[in-house]
Amino acid sequence: MAAVLLLYSSREGQTRRICECMAEVIREEGGEARILSLADPDLVQAAADSERLIVGASIHYGRLPTELYRFIAENCALIEARANAFFCVNLTARKPGKDTPEGSAYMRKFLKKSPWRPMRLAVFAGALYYTRYAWYDRMMIRLIMWITGGPTDPRRDVEFTDWDQVRRVARAWLKT
Repeated sequence: MAAVLLLYSSREGQTRRICECMAEVIREEGGEARILSLADPDLVQAAADSERLIVGASIHYGRLPTELYRFIAENCALIEARANAFFCVNLTARKPGKDTPEGSAYMRKFLKKSPWRPMRLAVFAGALYYTRYAWYDRMMIRLIMWITGGPTDPRRDVEFTDWDQVRRVARAWLKT
């Protein structure tokens, strides 16, 4: 089975946790999996040494991280020379229909902005870590949740990630 490199950009750690879950599935299926941050200095060499790449990034205040676009711009040919996939993590995906590549405004924006055309796409719901946020972020996210009908209790963390979906996607991506 192919060596898979899972690359991520994550602020609170949910995207990394999703990569860890996918890596577990890959290993269960007999594959090799390595996880690196998009900020890791060994990133390009690790990507060159891998047969497959899975890249995941989270949305914060409506945007994917700059480091994601920088990595793609500098390494698009390297990425596209391997089997590859991309997923984004956001709180909007907690709603039915917004949890698919077709239904995600963030995925559409990514595909418009990025020169990379991933072979596979997925969208996963993230988590609200109210208890970890700084005061300003907690207030802003509460406001966004209030506007969009989400949970607003700042004393409660809420995980929306569907781990069965993550495992299904990882297995499907291994077969392609």
